[in-house]
Amino acid sequence: MGIVYLKEGKAHVYEAVEPVKLTPLDSWIERGEGGRFVAKRLEHADQMLTPGALNRMLEVGKTFEGKHYDLYFEWSDDRIYCSELVWKIFKRALDIEVGELQTVNEFDLSDPEVQAKLQERWGGPPPSDEIVISPVAIFNSSKLFTVYQR
Repeated sequence: MGIVYLKEGKAHVYEAVEPVKLTPLDSWIERGEGGRFVAKRLEHADQMLTPGALNRMLEVGKTFEGKHYDLYFEWSDDRIYCSELVWKIFKRALDIEVGELQTVNEFDLSDPEVQAKLQERWGGPPPSDEIVISPVAIFNSSKLFTVYQR
């Protein structure tokens, strides 16, 4: 998950991997499963994404550049995970919440594979009151609409 930026006429994805960085769109697509992806756009983007708004998004995004990936999904700016990067850029630059924030205790963490990851990362359950934004919450946001999918 990331935000598409045009740089020197070429599409890149600004994403939180290790570290937060711009990745050429073609390389980003190649990392996915079978070349499938979905591109979404902000509702009313023609009015909302003015040159000033886009500049604010770029400036907010720069504050995360080079930050390490957050394996613990903490709601801080010390480390950043993919959906957190997207959500914070929209919120801080445009005061738009693309997706509903949740707490860890709102997720079903009962799957054995999930339990194994929790044990590996936290040595037990994660902090139940930690605020998170899931990729699904952003994907399903009513403020975004699909412009392309493959």
